[in-house]
Amino acid sequence: MLEVIVILLVLFGLLFAGIPIAFALGGLGVLLLYFGDFSSLMAPQTLYSAMDSFVLIAVPLFLLMSNILLKAGVGRDLFSAAQAWVGHLPGGLAVATVLSCGVFAAVSGSSVATAATIGVVSIPEMIERGYSRKFALGLLAAGGTLGILIPPSIPMIVYGVVTEESILDMFLAGIGPGILLIILFCGFSMLYAKFDKRFQMQPKAGWAERKLSTIRTLPTLVLVIIMLGGLYAGIFTPSEAGGVGFVCALLLTTVIQRRLTWTDFKEALIDSMKTTVTILLIVAGAKIFGKAITLYQLPQEFSTLIADTFHSQGYMILAICLSLLVFGLFLEALSMMLIMVPLLLPTLLVFGVDPIWFGIIFVIMIECALITPPVGLNIYVIQAVGKATMAEVSAGVWPFVLLMLLSVIAVYFFPEIALYIPFSA
Repeated sequence: MLEVIVILLVLFGLLFAGIPIAFALGGLGVLLLYFGDFSSLMAPQTLYSAMDSFVLIAVPLFLLMSNILLKAGVGRDLFSAAQAWVGHLPGGLAVATVLSCGVFAAVSGSSVATAATIGVVSIPEMIERGYSRKFALGLLAAGGTLGILIPPSIPMIVYGVVTEESILDMFLAGIGPGILLIILFCGFSMLYAKFDKRFQMQPKAGWAERKLSTIRTLPTLVLVIIMLGGLYAGIFTPSEAGGVGFVCALLLTTVIQRRLTWTDFKEALIDSMKTTVTILLIVAGAKIFGKAITLYQLPQEFSTLIADTFHSQGYMILAICLSLLVFGLFLEALSMMLIMVPLLLPTLLVFGVDPIWFGIIFVIMIECALITPPVGLNIYVIQAVGKATMAEVSAGVWPFVLLMLLSVIAVYFFPEIALYIPFSA
C-alpha cells in the first residue's frame, strides 16, 4: 500500500508542478517500467495499442460535429423554440435554457460546447428578465454538463475504452439519468423563480411564433432522432454515429441553414484537432501508466485494501464518490477518470458492481468536477461567455452540485434509472 501512496503523491506533485497530464502519466509510467526492470518496449507497444482503437475514431468526429453546430449558432434556434413553448411559465426562461442544453447535448457530446453555445444567448436574456446573475451563471455551467451525460458523450467513450465495456450500453445508460437531471434542474428553476421577487413573468408566445421557432429547430431535432434512434436500433455503432452526425451537421449548417462559412469551418477543424490531440495524448499516457501499475500489481493491492476496509457495496461507493468529489476540486475531469478507473476497476469486480452502472455514477461525479472551483472547466467557459468573475459563477453552481449528488443517490437506490434502457434494448 505504501507504493500506491508514493506513486499517487509523485503523480499529484507532477500535476501541481504544471506538467501536462499526458506527460505526467506517460512519463511516470515509463519510470515505473524502468525501475521495475520491465522491458522498455512495453511503453511504445502500449502507446501503439492505445491509439490503434476503432472506438477512438468517434472522438474527433463528435468534436467536429459539436464545433460545427457551435460555429453555426444552432443553440440560438433551440433556445428560441424552447422559450416560445415554456417561457411564460414561472422560471420559464431557465427551463428553456435547461431544455436547450439537453437537446444540444444529444448532438454534441461536449459539456464545453453545450455551455458555450446556449450560454451566449440565454445568459443576457435571463439577466434582463430579472433572474439573479449568479443563478443564471450557475444554471448554464450546470446545464452544460448534460453534454457528457446525455449520449453521445466523449468521457463515456473514454470510459468504455479503459474498461473495455460496450460504449453503446454506456450511451443508452446515460439517457435515464440525463432526463432525471433535466427534471431536477427544471424543477429547481421553477421553485427559484416562484420565490424570487425580482423575477419577471414573460408573456405567452402566440401560435405563429411557436410554429416558426419550432420549424427552425426541426432539422436539429431530426439530427437528434437520427443519432439516438440509430444507436438504439443498432443501425450503426457509436463510431459510425460520429461520422453520420458530422455529415448531417455539415449538411444542416451549409445546405439547409446556410450559416457555416468557410472561416467557421476552418476554425471548427482546428479546434477539433487541438482537442482530439489533447484527449488522445492523455489516453496514451494513461494507458502507459495503467500498464505500469498493473505490472506492479497496485490495482490488486488497492482492491484488497478497499475490500478489507469496506464490507458493503454501499460504503465502498460512498467512499469512492467522496474521493471523487475531493479530487474534482484539483483534477480535470478526464484526467480524474483516467487516473482513478484503472485503480478502481478490480475493486468493482470484487464487489460485483456493474461497470456500466458505476460508469454513469462516475460520469455524474465528473459533472460535479466540471463546475467546482478551482479547476472546473465549465466555470471558466461561463466566466468568459458571461463576462463574469470566478466568484460569481462559483457561488451560483452549488445548488446544482447538490442536485447532481441527489441524482447519484437516486441512481444508486434505483439502478433501473440507468440500466433499464440498455438492458431492454
